[in-house]
Amino acid sequence: MAKTIKTMEEFSEFVGLSRPTVSKYFQDPSSVRRNTRYRIEVALKKSGFQPNLFAVNLNRRRSNILGVIVPNSTDPFYMALTRRIEGIANEAGFLAFVLSSDGKPELEDQAIKTFKSMNVSGAIIAPLGVKSHQETLIELGHTIPLVYVDSPLDETSAFVGTDNRQSFRLIVDYLCRSGEPPCYFGMPQVNTNARTRQQAYIEAMEQFRMTPRIVDVSETATWDFERFGFEEATRILESTANFPTRTVLCANDRVAFGVIAAVFQKGLKVGHGADCDLRVAGHDDHPLSRYACPPITTVAQNYNEIGRLAIEMLIHKLSGTLPSFMQGHGDDRKLLASDLMLRSSA
Repeated sequence: MAKTIKTMEEFSEFVGLSRPTVSKYFQDPSSVRRNTRYRIEVALKKSGFQPNLFAVNLNRRRSNILGVIVPNSTDPFYMALTRRIEGIANEAGFLAFVLSSDGKPELEDQAIKTFKSMNVSGAIIAPLGVKSHQETLIELGHTIPLVYVDSPLDETSAFVGTDNRQSFRLIVDYLCRSGEPPCYFGMPQVNTNARTRQQAYIEAMEQFRMTPRIVDVSETATWDFERFGFEEATRILESTANFPTRTVLCANDRVAFGVIAAVFQKGLKVGHGADCDLRVAGHDDHPLSRYACPPITTVAQNYNEIGRLAIEMLIHKLSGTLPSFMQGHGDDRKLLASDLMLRSSA
């Protein structure tokens, strides 16, 4: 059997070219002559050699690796987002390397250090927001292009995400027209969405000349949204205060899962009807929200489009051009509209 080729030196000997010539090809295939490029590509197919891309990239001024940092790699939103980013990056000749901060700022910092050591060309980051070490992210943005998703780092950072003002106007309008106006059940203070979504709810209620009612929940910073919703709703239902209104609008669907479970355990019925005790609505259109009991009325974020526009924005930043969706605009922020998903919970 032919010897397995493991190193660049062995491959150079196999193809019959110098080590510097082969390295030059892997750094930039267009930098070598056409017949040399063809010779190397034929040898790659015959030998099955796979170069160490990380070692190759360390010798480049700009690598073909793009970094992606998300707070929770198991959350369906981030899974769909990264899958979309990886697919488009691969088509454009880039390798997307995904790391999770697991909701911890020290792991977010470690991911940034890892990307620096890998000489990534740019990065897409879903930051931890209020818990992020902002100086570290700002410093990284001075060295490579960055695009933020889900929640922006600040008001000036490049960002692709949901237009919370539009989405909350949409669902608040529906809830007010179809029943008792909603109170707002917030999310844990893990990123800027916690405050921007609450503010979007307040603005929407005031726009429709309704009095905003905020449910008093604890100020915690956990990514276990379902447990947070369940424990806080249970505490409220066991007190004499109860919810401010019979319609509860949750900051996201994962919080709504917990609220619905707590209501069920108290023997109450969630739904839209005369025989129901409470209406519960959410935000995001989590993949499991349509299979909850009852299915959750919510507003849908366009996961695939957020991923597509984010990677398109980053690639254009690398090339120094503007993507088509930014032509004629003065900033690099893209807010996407949401769609109302009517189901039986509200």
